[in-house]
Amino acid sequence: MEKYSEAFTNAFVGTINWTWKSIVFDVPWYTNYFWGLILISLFVWGLEIGFPWRKQQAIFRKDFWLDFFYMFFNFFLFSIVISGFYKILAVFFTDISITAKSLALINISEWNAWLQLLVFFIVLDFVQWFTHVLLHKFPFLWNFHKVHHSVKEMGFAAHLRYHWMENILYKPLKTFGVMILGGFEPEQAYIVHFFAIAIGHFNHSNIKITWGPLKYILNNPVMHLYHHAYTLPEGKYGVNFGISLSLWDYIFKTNYIPEDSGTIALGFEGDEQFPKDFVHQNIYGFGRYKKGE
Repeated sequence: MEKYSEAFTNAFVGTINWTWKSIVFDVPWYTNYFWGLILISLFVWGLEIGFPWRKQQAIFRKDFWLDFFYMFFNFFLFSIVISGFYKILAVFFTDISITAKSLALINISEWNAWLQLLVFFIVLDFVQWFTHVLLHKFPFLWNFHKVHHSVKEMGFAAHLRYHWMENILYKPLKTFGVMILGGFEPEQAYIVHFFAIAIGHFNHSNIKITWGPLKYILNNPVMHLYHHAYTLPEGKYGVNFGISLSLWDYIFKTNYIPEDSGTIALGFEGDEQFPKDFVHQNIYGFGRYKKGE
């Protein structure tokens, strides 16, 4: 037990220290997720202000500050809280001889570094697409995912409005995605990380971008807006599940873009009774929420 306790403490304290070092610029700029998130957010927000798709939408749209808080909670505060538990799991799996090498399906250690990153990005994106489908398909998981779909006006910060349980669901599967790539050392994974943040911000932004012919590969705000549509095609539990790539939706026939006015209603049936504050949104999935609570 002492080994697990020490692992928990070291991971918890280490994550706090790394976050603080990021804030005070004591880490290499290219791995500074704190200020990187801020710069990407300011850039995409600036594009929203300068080139708004829905011109009637306010610069400080509905729930702007709630979503802004979600960005830092999910990316930093919750990561600090949960880091020790993930480290305990890592030590446990090592103890029972489950390692990255034992799960590897292919060995990419000899590949070109950029090709390794590309494969890493594609594999992780597919894992997230598949997880996203599960979040919509199963009611228990959908109850947590409703937090993300409670957005009523779309903007860049809506990207990171999600229930903390989604971190619990996504991270192990993403880790598995890394582990099947034998020999991959993710020192340069920050490149994929920042690219994914930028694409995610764009997808949720008030900007009309479709990327031209690349729309069949890269997700975009027009496509993703319909993922958040209040009214879905009959018989569908969701459409346009892509995270960074739209490719998977076109392959598995879950794509749906009937028009591109940007004026559709967002949300889900019954969302008028969904909690509006951060605390109640994040305990919602564990029980039935009653209006007025």
